[in-house]
Amino acid sequence: MAGTELPRIEQDWTDISAKAQTKLRNSIPSEWRIVPGKLPSDTQLDITDFPAKSGLLSDQELKITSSYATEIVGAIAAGEWTAVEVTTAFCKRAAIAHQLTNCLTVIMFDDAIKRAKALDDHFSRTGTTTGPLHGLPVSLKDNFNIPGYPSSVGFCAWALDPVKEESTIVSVLRDLGAVAYVKTNVPTAMMIAESVNNVYGRTVNPLNRNLTSGGSSGGESALIAMKGSPLGVGTDIGGSLRIPAACTGIFTIRPSYGRFPHFDARTGMGGQEAVASVHGPMARSIGDVKLWIESVVGAKPWLKDPKCIPLPYQLITLNHKLKIAVLWDNGIVHPTPPVTRALQHTVEKLKAAGHEILDWPATDHAEAMILMGKFFLADGGKSIKSVLEQSGEPLQTEMAAYGTATELGVHELWQLQKQRTALAKRYLDRMVACEGLDAILTPTTPYAAPKNGEFRSVSYTGVYNILDLSATTFPTGVVADKEKDVYAQDFTAFGEGDEVVFKDYVAGDVHGMPVSLQLVGKRLEEEKIVAVTEKVVEVLGVK
Repeated sequence: MAGTELPRIEQDWTDISAKAQTKLRNSIPSEWRIVPGKLPSDTQLDITDFPAKSGLLSDQELKITSSYATEIVGAIAAGEWTAVEVTTAFCKRAAIAHQLTNCLTVIMFDDAIKRAKALDDHFSRTGTTTGPLHGLPVSLKDNFNIPGYPSSVGFCAWALDPVKEESTIVSVLRDLGAVAYVKTNVPTAMMIAESVNNVYGRTVNPLNRNLTSGGSSGGESALIAMKGSPLGVGTDIGGSLRIPAACTGIFTIRPSYGRFPHFDARTGMGGQEAVASVHGPMARSIGDVKLWIESVVGAKPWLKDPKCIPLPYQLITLNHKLKIAVLWDNGIVHPTPPVTRALQHTVEKLKAAGHEILDWPATDHAEAMILMGKFFLADGGKSIKSVLEQSGEPLQTEMAAYGTATELGVHELWQLQKQRTALAKRYLDRMVACEGLDAILTPTTPYAAPKNGEFRSVSYTGVYNILDLSATTFPTGVVADKEKDVYAQDFTAFGEGDEVVFKDYVAGDVHGMPVSLQLVGKRLEEEKIVAVTEKVVEVLGVK
């Protein structure tokens, strides 16, 4: 490609992929590998119960890996469990999860056990922990840099080269006492709503392997849903935390930019800041999300990351009845029937509990998504294509637009950014005018979880990246039902994209899948939106 300064590497991309996968496979200790004859059959779609039946985990290890992060740090601090036994348990369960879902990219088991031993030695000597996350294994999305290990971000060209720098969040977590032990799969450049790339292949959903675990933090969501991680860190630029969390029925928060440290996290679109990438925690409980926020913010990350906002942790107590506005659809793509039913169920429960509910219009949502598309393609796809060309790997089908995009001029980009800021102002004005509004309740995606290769729309999440608002995703307790969740006979699509989603939908394909929703607050209101989510899931009876 003309103008690129990145040299072409000698190895073909297929050779790189084979070497990366072999290295990953060989990183799993032989005694933790599943004998081919004991692997679940391809017809077994839900494999979440396999770890307990595999015989590879002891009763104690099953107890540890079934515990929440808050319980684990408490047990270690009380001397009931050691960091080594906890870390070993999660290493083993992560190894099992990977063999069934293809969720990992980097395995660091030996270094993790060494780290855990050092933490145990400290505890034995002093009787104190090193921080609030002492001994807690934390999984990391592939783009977080750990010296000595690669950060491929789904590119073959980067898959075999260990990085030298360390992402800020990695050092923050280490200071808090956490143990890094695995990195998880992502799509190419982290710009697809499913986790598939030419290096490691596709990560599937452990609740139904015919369905996607989402993207771009889909390796994290699959691993956590398999209880192979008690707490993971993903990123979000268009829904990459919230989409995979929704696909597997776990919790997450998309923070506003600058709230959590994001310095030196690798990206395939370095310098693109019109839509800021952020990172956040993913876990099986809202309490674990809260633990992560309190711990990371309490570490004063603004002293390490120049773009991190010096905003201390806020203790929020909500004693009033909530005022929640409901976005039933965004005027772009209708939610599929299970998601609509989950919205109706949640609203009915909230009303019955005395909370105030009103409707929220889809004003400006279509404009926001048009802007997002233009921002992502503003460089004409040069950033992504230049890395692909180093190894000669092809562009993923889902990323075809990056291959044909035309680069914008600086003036045109500035006008788009001006338009974005004006849109954000209008949206804020509407939220403020709705006096006492606590949150907006919306679908996270149009789906419970679509089939692998059929994720078509990020319009319910992407709008809030453009607006930079705080947002959580949470399971509602509703599960998709093939008898109940069918489109009305008089259904009329909004347009071509909505028509595709409608035609793709088969009620039986998602039968039994958890259905999640999204709660959105104002900018930098992370603690408040978590508090609102706590109240909502309490009303729903979701743990």
